Amino acid sequence: MPKKETVFSRQTVGRFAPSPSGRMHLGNVYTALAAWLCAKSAGGDFLLRIEDLDPVRCPRANADQILSDLEWLGITWDNPDVPYQSERTVIYEKYYEQLTGKNLVYPCFCSRAQLHVADAPHASDGRVVYAGTCRRLTDAEVREKAKQRRPAARLILPDTDITFCDGCYGPQSFNLARDWGDIIIRRSDGVFAYQLAVTIDDGLMGVSQVVRGCDLLSSSAPQIYLFQTLGFDVPEYLHLPMLITREGARLAKRDKAADMGFLRQELGRPEPLLGYIAWLLGQISKPEPLKATDILPLFDRKKIPGHDLVIPGNYWEELKLKS
Repeated sequence: MPKKETVFSRQTVGRFAPSPSGRMHLGNVYTALAAWLCAKSAGGDFLLRIEDLDPVRCPRANADQILSDLEWLGITWDNPDVPYQSERTVIYEKYYEQLTGKNLVYPCFCSRAQLHVADAPHASDGRVVYAGTCRRLTDAEVREKAKQRRPAARLILPDTDITFCDGCYGPQSFNLARDWGDIIIRRSDGVFAYQLAVTIDDGLMGVSQVVRGCDLLSSSAPQIYLFQTLGFDVPEYLHLPMLITREGARLAKRDKAADMGFLRQELGRPEPLLGYIAWLLGQISKPEPLKATDILPLFDRKKIPGHDLVIPGNYWEELKLKS
């Protein structure tokens, strides 16, 4: 099959879609500010969505805290009614039925409960390309296995190249069968999976610009396939360099100095943190306290670095001095 090249020409609609599995941290703020700047600098809208597919892991109190943190930061959103994925099951069901009607879905009985289902996948987690084991089951085998356990549902991904140009990392190409294999789109407990839900939501919300961490770069491929299969326009992608420690580890929520609760308490105001992130994004020559609205007229997406960004363990102490 010929390669698919995405073309972008629509009015800009950006978004920030955090998962409320815990308190926001430096990486979330970094992504939110970059997404807000990219959308607003293009004269577009910036939307907020809460990705709480698994309500057990994502209590509403955490989501409320995210909204509070964003308001404290001065990062505003344009949709008055923020959608929560936990409330959109009926919508996902409709598009799931479209896929099953096209014979693109099959039951999977493999024990992979912890492997990239309702959570956003990360390359650092060692994602495994599914071998298609259950795709080859006969109807009789499916009926027999269904007596033992409830299956998950997998989407058949064809041997097709998905090609696009990332706003930060340039031309990208992934083969769906080789690089991904068939993906889970619904867990065995009935919860719809990240790849399906995020695509449907972006499509229905008219999102034309997706700004997120480069750990999700390869996820663009199955999502683009789903956009095309479900009849949605494909958004533009810009993947941000990762924030890492001096030891080369990915900045994690468990790092106390990255936690928004800690930062709000220590800094007292958002300007030092926002200015520090503007510096990380290559927009100013040195960290200095700035409001989000101060950064906007300075913003040039071409200045965003194309390499991982090292965060010193005591970075917050410098910010505290500037607060």
